[in-house]
Amino acid sequence: MKINSLRNSVFIIFFLATGFLYSQEIKSDSIVVVSSYTPSVHDAFKIKEKPSITDSVNLEKKTVQYSIFSVPVASTFTPAKGRATTVERERPPKLYDNYITLGFGSYKSVLAEFYSNLEINRTDNFGIFLTHNSAQGGIENVVLDDNYYDTELNLNYSSRGRDLIWNMDFGAEHQLYNWYGVPTPADGDTWPEFDPQHNYLSAYIGGEVNLDDSFFNRAKARYRYFRDDFESAEHHFTFKPTLELPIGGEIFNTNLVLDFVNGSFDREYLFDEGINYSFLNVGLQSGLVILRDDLTLNLGAAVYYSLDTEASDGGIYVYPQVTASYRMAGEYFIAYAGLEGDLKQNTYYNFASENPFLSPTLTIRPTDQQYNAYVGAKGKLSNSVGYNIRGGYMAEDVKPLFLSNHPILDANNQPYTYGNSFSVVYDQVKTISAFGELNFDVSSNFNLRVNGEYFIYDTDQQQEAWNLPDFKANLLADYQITKNWFAGANFFLVGERKDLEYGQNGTPIDFEPVTLDGYFDMNANLGYRFNDRLSIFAKGNNLLGENYEKWKDYPVLGLQLMAGATYKFDWGR
Repeated sequence: MKINSLRNSVFIIFFLATGFLYSQEIKSDSIVVVSSYTPSVHDAFKIKEKPSITDSVNLEKKTVQYSIFSVPVASTFTPAKGRATTVERERPPKLYDNYITLGFGSYKSVLAEFYSNLEINRTDNFGIFLTHNSAQGGIENVVLDDNYYDTELNLNYSSRGRDLIWNMDFGAEHQLYNWYGVPTPADGDTWPEFDPQHNYLSAYIGGEVNLDDSFFNRAKARYRYFRDDFESAEHHFTFKPTLELPIGGEIFNTNLVLDFVNGSFDREYLFDEGINYSFLNVGLQSGLVILRDDLTLNLGAAVYYSLDTEASDGGIYVYPQVTASYRMAGEYFIAYAGLEGDLKQNTYYNFASENPFLSPTLTIRPTDQQYNAYVGAKGKLSNSVGYNIRGGYMAEDVKPLFLSNHPILDANNQPYTYGNSFSVVYDQVKTISAFGELNFDVSSNFNLRVNGEYFIYDTDQQQEAWNLPDFKANLLADYQITKNWFAGANFFLVGERKDLEYGQNGTPIDFEPVTLDGYFDMNANLGYRFNDRLSIFAKGNNLLGENYEKWKDYPVLGLQLMAGATYKFDWGR
């Protein structure tokens, strides 16, 4: 109220002062009052809310009259009660915890698989996997036994908790091969009769632990025992814990590496003297991961100490481990590059897995991969076509190369000394490579992937990069034809390789390089599902039927056909 009274007083004073000024006649030398003005309230007029309009153009609205002519119409329609519309959903496929696969084919080949997953409780599972693959041989123009088989058992136990996930596995494997790749003897000579069979036995145990919300992220450990039936034995133990620390909004990873291998061979290739080897590699791999909107950068390095315990000699190795990727056009173009190196522990088991026709007279040494530099781009050409291209340059010291052994003309020959086995030689090798890949996701039912890689090698002491191909190419396809029919294909092309051809006297002095032809292998499979449980399949390997040589003097099986069935089930159902 006080504010309103003050406002009214100011308004009255201002109004009186204005009237007083306008009632004066102003002259340059004097002010003459013409008349006095006494204002009153009733002189002010009030603006009406709805003023009257005195427009000369004012049209009068005419009244519109209408009527409705109503005619009754008979109707027999009776509305039904409303009902919510249901959405038809495709029933997901039934998942079973167990399956059995059995197949038979040409060359008296057998394929057998058994898998079972047992749920112990809500968090723990126990798994069993048993597989067997064999063929009785019969390769054209091969005079020795060429049968083989491979049987493997794997047991796994896993547990999943809120903050802890761990698993343990145990495995055993038995492999049988024959040194059937005997070269053609000199004119008038024949190879004596001998048993070319040899066996590999392997057993391992390992485990892994993963922790959430802890700087101790995970840890892996594994021990493997490997031996053959020529008194060769190997022990290999690895342990790798990983620490992960957030620093200033970034992630800092550290891997501790402990890799120990110890083994022995009963004799050398030429002399009846044993070979012992033992290496301990201890390393620290650290890296800082920097994540930005479109940039991912890993700045790291690795430091190893390698000890040859047999020779009591050791050394320190330092490697860069730097990678980067940048999204230049979203998912359509991602540039990436890297400069990495590592100390790789070689083992008898790894060599025999790649080439089962080795002689048990090897020298085992770790490989010093000094650096592997590469730059590339990957992304999508369209929503259904992806690509990846890369160029690289790698330098390796003590790189293993498989080289055929020369024959020994001796009455006390071993079954692997007839020029029918391979040794491992080491050299400093530099490799230039170019890689390209296209991935076609034509639909959810059809996927096609094509890739190829070209290599150029530069060796230091060896005459060639023995048994390394100059290029490789692959085509992989999977096609779900209908709900019941499915198919797949795998085509691969391997280029030429180099090995040694020895003279008739079998001495290394007479050797000269020989070129192994490249080969093209076509494999395909076709299957039909009767229901969720039962399906049948047919496979064809080496469809061209060519007995190409994957290794010198070792032709492969020709056209291989197999048919079989898979049955899925749950225990007690």
